[in-house]
Amino acid sequence: MAQVLEFKLPDLGEGLTEAEIVRWLVEVGDVVAVDQPVVEVETAKAMVEVPCPYGGVVTARYGEEGTELPVGAPLLTVAVGSVEPVAGRDDSGGSTGGGAAESGTSGNVLVGYGTGAPVARRRRVRPTPVSAESSVPATAIKASARADAETYMAAGPAVAAAVASAPEPGVVEPQGPVAVISPLVRKLARQHGLDLRQIVGTGRDGLILRTDVESAVRAADEESAAGAEPVNAPKAEPSVERIPLRGVRGAVADKLSRSRREIPDATCWVDADATELMAARAAMNAAGGSAAGPKVSVLALLARICTAALARFPELNSTVDADAREIVRLAGVHLGFAAQTERGLVVPVVRDAHTRNAESIGAEIARLTGAARDGKLTPAQLTGGTFTLNNYGVFGVDGSTPIINHPEAAMLGVGRIMPKPWVYEGELAVRQVVQLSLTFDHRVCDGGTAGGFLRYVADCVEQPAVLLRTL
Repeated sequence: MAQVLEFKLPDLGEGLTEAEIVRWLVEVGDVVAVDQPVVEVETAKAMVEVPCPYGGVVTARYGEEGTELPVGAPLLTVAVGSVEPVAGRDDSGGSTGGGAAESGTSGNVLVGYGTGAPVARRRRVRPTPVSAESSVPATAIKASARADAETYMAAGPAVAAAVASAPEPGVVEPQGPVAVISPLVRKLARQHGLDLRQIVGTGRDGLILRTDVESAVRAADEESAAGAEPVNAPKAEPSVERIPLRGVRGAVADKLSRSRREIPDATCWVDADATELMAARAAMNAAGGSAAGPKVSVLALLARICTAALARFPELNSTVDADAREIVRLAGVHLGFAAQTERGLVVPVVRDAHTRNAESIGAEIARLTGAARDGKLTPAQLTGGTFTLNNYGVFGVDGSTPIINHPEAAMLGVGRIMPKPWVYEGELAVRQVVQLSLTFDHRVCDGGTAGGFLRYVADCVEQPAVLLRTL
């Protein structure tokens, strides 16, 4: 006899409390193995494939793609039970395939993110000895597992109480079972906005059938046609589109709003002649022989300039502990850089940037950028930054006053580098000019410190040889 177990959305770590279903990886009726990924969800920080801790037959899925579920909400139910013994078991009854006959969890609900609950004990179903001649083909295992699930779900009221109906998105329902087996019946009720708990089933032991739902739909249509529209009912606004603030967009909104509320920021900016920096980069990338190496990007050079500037002005590599009324200066530089992806704005973090050279920083930026575009960044790669570099010049703009990435104390913005008239050595010339801006938390320093930091960055851009002092 099969046993139906409910798998709930696990704790995803990093303080996350909800996730959006992006893509189901299994269908109702599929046979799943222990720790097999069953659904892909999007949190406020990353895309995650969630593995199921049970092995068996999927009997129900809770939530359509695009639905946002809180941690602890049901994801799916799995019918777990014994299957016919197969060839490959040793004389003591142990299985070389392992895991299919177990009804316990694996303990690895979300590998890499951790689970708050301890590993549940496993219960093994004692197999019946079988000879090699009576071995069952592999295809018979799936058929047997399905038969167990169907037998369990058709067993009457005892089983109906074990399989609770999926809650409708956005509707808070009372706890308790609903006598529905067919996913088609659930879907039909959901499409018409019907509460299955309010429908009386005409099937065996009160089972709700498709005809019961269709009758309820007709009754609702007749009642709607007979009654007048409520006076206070909100009217539809066809010209207005409402987009939920959730996932990455919701996390960005919360963080930027908090930054604006808590940080008294100020911005200063300066134009710099980047001609020499661009020439130095071209020389690096054109070097051959023993001096040859990976291509160095402009962003990597600017990041290296930032680490050198922070070493001179450590006030900007800090954070404010408002509760303790203290400025916390940080020893290491974990440099974040803004990256625009299809999922929205993310800020991957280059760890220990102060210990890296331009080539190492460039390689790490390239790796993190690729992971960001593929949606593979982990929460650990998106948190813990101490200073942010924002290259908004890639969007073809010259200047900006960016919002500080809370709880950091400053952000350097870089505009596009383009030819402009410039007085060079007393004469008017066309030079490669860039606008640099620094937005800083006025609680950690005064304008003199911020101006000194920005001026040093501009000097390194105009005369890259200045960096030789710190190499």
